[in-house]
Amino acid sequence: MKKDTRILHAGRHPEKFDGAVNPPVFHASTILHPSVAAMEKSGKTPFEGVRYGRFGTPTTFALEEAVAELEGGHRAVATSSGLAAITGALMAFLKTGDHLLMVDTAYFPTRKFCDEVLKGLGVETTYYDPLIGAGIKALMRPNTKVVFTESPGSLTFEVQDIPAIAEVAHAGGAIVMIDNTWGVLTFQPFAKGIDISIQAATKYIVGHADAMLGSITCATPDLWLKVKSSVATFGHSPGAEEMYLGLRGLRTLAVRLRQHAASALRLTTWLEKRPEVDRILYPPLPSDPGHALWKRDFSGGCGLFGVVLKPAAKAAVDAMLDGYEHFKLGFSWGGFESLVIPTSGHSIIRTATAWTPAGPSLRFHAGLEDADDLQEDLEKGFGRLAGGG
Repeated sequence: MKKDTRILHAGRHPEKFDGAVNPPVFHASTILHPSVAAMEKSGKTPFEGVRYGRFGTPTTFALEEAVAELEGGHRAVATSSGLAAITGALMAFLKTGDHLLMVDTAYFPTRKFCDEVLKGLGVETTYYDPLIGAGIKALMRPNTKVVFTESPGSLTFEVQDIPAIAEVAHAGGAIVMIDNTWGVLTFQPFAKGIDISIQAATKYIVGHADAMLGSITCATPDLWLKVKSSVATFGHSPGAEEMYLGLRGLRTLAVRLRQHAASALRLTTWLEKRPEVDRILYPPLPSDPGHALWKRDFSGGCGLFGVVLKPAAKAAVDAMLDGYEHFKLGFSWGGFESLVIPTSGHSIIRTATAWTPAGPSLRFHAGLEDADDLQEDLEKGFGRLAGGG
């Protein structure tokens, strides 16, 4: 089946639920066992079947099956947020004395986890240039256990050479992880050498800005068991309603993503010609430095992109942002709504590489509004920018 068809069928088993099109929402903690023997048997394989609500229900398993199929992995583990997916995956493979290579464009909460929690546990983190490619070999150590990637970076949008990084990491005995939220459907991680693919399912999979959810997809049974054990040990347990909302959102993901990407490409093509703009950060644009790698490794784009303005006063930029009708100020992305946040200053933290934009930097998410309305909104904003605030 083609991907658009698989996304409608993945994780659905109507024959198990009296023909219901969607898997039911199972609200369950206690699971009853018919005998002592059955209870003892379930304890020997705690992650198979329905044993206790925290380990998963048929609703959980439906979402995990669907995500794993779409990413091309063995099995997935659902978590209560994207950050829980990142931390759960890292903790499955790191212990005192280990070394982690973390991309310098990492999501800020990921960096905080490395600098505070992992450091406190005796795990050393080295941040690396996202454009390092095979040059990452110079940073590998005998105790490097994980190489973490994010492509493109969700604030500055550098595209990583994942196959080159994976080849070096595997030669050194390390596991390769990726935050694949931007490439949710358009990047097939396991075909590129990734071992663990993480998504903030809160974003495009849920798609409606109304649920927190994460996923960890693993390439092999052994990796899955380690991740599942880690997540269970830390008590991560996404709610039944959130799981259902993830499944609901998943069914329309392909068609939504096409409109997000089409609007983003149209807007960025228009924006890069504006006199107020220094550069656009969007790999699907031919002018983007990462375009060649994006074209090689991805089958499409999404709605998230960055804009670097020419030097402008903060008051003028604030006036531009405050007056938008459709691009509302708000964190996250991937929902039906258009969003914008300023990313200059404290939002972008680098320790291995420098980020020195010519002027204020912004991150936009193109939602599902009509692209004409979104472009008009941006144009009016440039009028406020010219007014000086």
